[in-house]
Amino acid sequence: MTPANAAEIQPASGLQAVLFDMDGILVNSEPLWFEAETAVMARLGGTWGEGDQDELVGGSMAVTVAYLLAKGERTVSPAVVEQWLLQEMGRLLTEGPLPIMPGALELVLQVATAGLPYAVVTSSERVIMDAVLDRFGVAFPVTVCAGDVSACKPDPEGYLLAAAKLAVDPRRCVVIEDSPNGVAAAEAAGCLAVAVPSVVAIPAAPGRLVLPSMRGLTLDKLRTEFARLRPDLAPHE
Repeated sequence: MTPANAAEIQPASGLQAVLFDMDGILVNSEPLWFEAETAVMARLGGTWGEGDQDELVGGSMAVTVAYLLAKGERTVSPAVVEQWLLQEMGRLLTEGPLPIMPGALELVLQVATAGLPYAVVTSSERVIMDAVLDRFGVAFPVTVCAGDVSACKPDPEGYLLAAAKLAVDPRRCVVIEDSPNGVAAAEAAGCLAVAVPSVVAIPAAPGRLVLPSMRGLTLDKLRTEFARLRPDLAPHE
């Protein structure tokens, strides 16, 4: 979904919005997904390892369920397996402190305080997204989850939808992602991708910023990198 005359929606003034992935960016949920997937696979009569999780990072619930069923020994409907996963994740996300990624809350607070539009775009289901955001500490004015799109990452639909809801030009958005699927989705939408790999490595590429962590990442840094990597869209003096 691309907004008509997107560049005219807001003044052409450099960076217009910051779009955040959720799993692996706002919260360190990958260990929780691994625990939930391991539990579900045990119910399916199979085993689960790190290589299995690597295959699913940044993917949708449908892809995860299909992978689990293909590897498991029991015949169970996809709807039941999805319910098992959501129950396990819901339990894990509500037990104990929320595992917020270093630097994530600080950066979101900076963006919100500056009045810059921002959103979360996740391939997780709404019940998982709500469980995380209810405890994150900062409200997101726009959220996009798996149930809001016809195709999840690496399809760009989620990021295009978020930009349209914020009334900004996708080309003037920075997306912060941790997975190859997420980076592919951001770049296909025309956004500037800032990759902070969690489980799977993401290579450097022209027009892409790759960081080891969000610790110390600031809005000023994002503005500076946007101007450096997209000089044609940077504000003119």
